[in-house]
Amino acid sequence: MTTPLISVGITLLLVLLLARPMGLYLTKAFDYKPTGVDRIFGFDNWILKLGGVRKQNQSWKEYALAIIYSNTLMILITYTFFRIQGVLPLNPSAITAMEPTLSLNTAISFMTNTNLQHYSGESSLSYLAQMMGIVFLMFTAPGTALAVIIAFIRGLAGKPLGNFYVDLIRSIFRVLLPIAFVTAIFFVLLGVPQTLDPTVTATTITGEEQQIGRGPVASFLSIKELGNNGGGFFGVNSAHPFENPNAISNLIQILLMLLLGTATPFAYGHMVGNAKQGRVLFVSMFMMFLIMAGVSLSSEYAGNPALNSLGIQHEQGSMEGKEVRFGVAQSALYSVVTTASETGAVNTMHDTLTPIGGMITISNMMLNTIFGGVGAGFLNVLMYAMIAVFLSGLMVGRTPEFLGKKIEGKEMKLIALTLLVHPILILVPTAIAVMLHPDTISNPGFHGITQAMYEYTSSAANNGSGFEGLGDNTPFWNISTGIVMFLGRYFSFVTMLAVAGSLAAKKSVPETVGTFRTDTPLFAGVFIGTVLLVGALTFFPALVLGPIAEYLTLR
Repeated sequence: MTTPLISVGITLLLVLLLARPMGLYLTKAFDYKPTGVDRIFGFDNWILKLGGVRKQNQSWKEYALAIIYSNTLMILITYTFFRIQGVLPLNPSAITAMEPTLSLNTAISFMTNTNLQHYSGESSLSYLAQMMGIVFLMFTAPGTALAVIIAFIRGLAGKPLGNFYVDLIRSIFRVLLPIAFVTAIFFVLLGVPQTLDPTVTATTITGEEQQIGRGPVASFLSIKELGNNGGGFFGVNSAHPFENPNAISNLIQILLMLLLGTATPFAYGHMVGNAKQGRVLFVSMFMMFLIMAGVSLSSEYAGNPALNSLGIQHEQGSMEGKEVRFGVAQSALYSVVTTASETGAVNTMHDTLTPIGGMITISNMMLNTIFGGVGAGFLNVLMYAMIAVFLSGLMVGRTPEFLGKKIEGKEMKLIALTLLVHPILILVPTAIAVMLHPDTISNPGFHGITQAMYEYTSSAANNGSGFEGLGDNTPFWNISTGIVMFLGRYFSFVTMLAVAGSLAAKKSVPETVGTFRTDTPLFAGVFIGTVLLVGALTFFPALVLGPIAEYLTLR
C-alpha cells in the first residue's frame, strides 16, 4: 500500500508546482495591455479583425447575451452535424445519423462542458463528427467558461468586464490549443492512436473476429482533460487501453484535469491586486480536496463492507470495476480528481465504487467548489466567498465588504438565487425520474436512487461522469438531462456576471479596523465552514437516502 500512496503524493506535488506559474501565465494571456504573450500569439488579433470584432468593452448584459447567442448557435450547428453525419465524409465505419433527442442531448452536453454521453463513442460518431463536432465544442466550451471567470474577476477588481469574443479567442489560441497540441504529441508517444484509418478486424485465439476501434484519439484526449470536458472517444473512456495505456498517461491526465482549476486562484490574486487572497482560496480548496481524497482512498482500501464481514475481501482493497494497470490508489484518486475538477473522465467504473467512495464523487459535484471545472468552478468559489463575507458581516452587524466593494441586497439576491438553482436542478428531476421511470434504473433500492441522483448531479454540475446502470438513451433522459445541463451552465453565468457588473460600478470603500479581511487563515476557516455547512444542509438528506443508506445495509 505504501508505494501506491507515494505515487499519489508525487502526483499532488506536481500539481502544486504547476499551479502558480500557470496562474501567472493566465494573467498575462488575458491582459488587454501589451505583454510578452502578444509577441507569440498576436495572430489572434488578425482572427478578431477578420470576424469584425473590436476590443471595445461590453456591459454585463452584452457579455452575457454574446455568450448565449454564440453558444446556442454552436449547439444548433453541431446538432445538425450529428443528424447528417451518415452522408458526410471521413466515416469509414458507415455510422448512420444520431437519433434526434440523442443528437440534441449530445450537442448541449458538449457545449455546456458537461460531455455526458448517452451513446458509445466509437460506434456512434464518425471521425468527422468526433473532430468537427465534439472536439470543436471541447475547445469552445471551456474557452467560454474561462472567458466568464476572467470577466468576473475584472468586475471584482473594478475594471470593465472586457469583450467576450476577444476573451474566447484568447482562451482558445493562447491557453487551450498550445497546451493541447503539445500534450497530444506526448500521448501519441505513449501509444495513444492518432489515425484516420478504419476499425481493425482481428482474429482472436479462438478463431472469432473482433472489431478493434481506433481513430484520432490523442488529439481528442488532450483537450478532453485540459478543458475539463471528460467525454471519451471510446465508450469506457479512460479505462480503455487506447485512451489511457499506462501509468504515465494516467499521470498526465490527472495533471491536465487540475491544471487550469488550480491556476485560476493565482491568476485571480494577481488580477485583483491581492495575491495573498488568491493563495488563501487555493489552500482552502486544496484542503477540501485532500479530505475528499483521503476519505475515498480509505474507503476503497477498506473494501466492500459485506465482503469484509464474510472474510473474503481482496487484500489490496476493492478492485471491482478497476483496471489492474492502475490499481486502487490511482483509481480512487482519479475518481476524486475528475469530479473535483468537474471533468467527468473515468479510469474506473464509478458504479462499482464502495458506497462511501461513490458518495465522495457525488459530493464533489454537489459542492462544485473543490477547484471545479475551467472557470465555472472558481466562479462558484467566489460566490461562496461572498456568502461567507455576508454571513460574517451579519454576525457583527456590519455591511459586508469584498475587495473594497460593499455586498448589498441586490448582489445577495442574485447569489442566493444562483445557490438555490443548483439543488433544484438535481433533486426535483431525480424525484421525477425515480417515480415515473423506475424501469430505466437497473438497481433497486438505495443504489438505484444514487444512480438517478448521480446522473442529474453530473448534469447540473456540468461534470458528465456517470454511475452507469441507467437505460439513459431514451427521450425522457435525453431531454431532461439536456434541460438540466443547459440551465446548470448558463443560469449561473448570467446571474454572476450581473453581480460582477454591479460590483464593478460601485466605488471602493477604504479599509478600516472593522473590515473583515479575506486574506487570512480565519477567513479560510470561515469559507470552508460555509461551503460544508451549506452543502450539508442542502444535500445531506438526499445522500442519506442513497449512498449512506446503502453503506449501512452492507455492514
